[in-house]
Amino acid sequence: MRAAILQMRSGIDPARNAEALTAAIAEAAAGGADMLFTPEMSGLLDRDRARGSVHLRMEEEDPVLQAVRHAAAIAGIWVHIGSLALLGGAGGRQVNRGFVIDAAGAIRARYEKLHLFDVDLPNGESWRESAAYAPGERAVVAETPWAPIGLSVCYDIRFAALYRALSDGGAEILTVPAAFTVPTGQAHWHILLRARAIESACFVIAAAQAGLHEDGRATFGHSLVIDPWGEVLLDMGEDAGLGFADLDLARVGDVRARVPVIRHRRDIPQVERVG
Repeated sequence: MRAAILQMRSGIDPARNAEALTAAIAEAAAGGADMLFTPEMSGLLDRDRARGSVHLRMEEEDPVLQAVRHAAAIAGIWVHIGSLALLGGAGGRQVNRGFVIDAAGAIRARYEKLHLFDVDLPNGESWRESAAYAPGERAVVAETPWAPIGLSVCYDIRFAALYRALSDGGAEILTVPAAFTVPTGQAHWHILLRARAIESACFVIAAAQAGLHEDGRATFGHSLVIDPWGEVLLDMGEDAGLGFADLDLARVGDVRARVPVIRHRRDIPQVERVG
């Protein structure tokens, strides 16, 4: 499988972001990619929620999603949109929803971010995703012609139980589209992604936002592709652009035969506190 990874610097105008996405789809197809992977919030990245809300739509009306589906069908390539901000969440909130789109432009899978980023960082940044977004309720493995793909988004990476569920569910590739902050990225991004690859014996594809954005935030970049042994096959650094990685999917079976972590898993008994 040849994967194309789009490292973006999404802005506050969905139309411009859609142009970048459709251009990347054409470029990925020209480069021989089977599937393009994009970051979290590919269609709109705006920390000013009042300003950004003007652009929000229900899934069936979202122009970025429509543009990507059309471009995928023209190029004949599969696309994983890491996520889009959409209306339609519980309690009148938004959803952070990713999509797997096939080469005919049809939606094959949807996933909504399970874990919401409510944190206060040492540099003074404070984020409260739960104020605007409703969390997802299910784990999703998408079937593709190459391998089953387990879906997640950004902050999900810190919760190993999700990736155990995905690999138990047959996933051989794990996707982690993200808009990681710089402080958390510097401290944890590479470590967490390599750990998820190793403990699940899966490929990990993590398309990321990168650089200083129109809304004033800075994101870490370093989109990664990691093999099931934990080897980094691609690190895109800090600049926006398109990268490619060739995945030898037989590697999953080889690694799982060598260190059979999936087969050796056990349900953990109740913790007993003593002393």
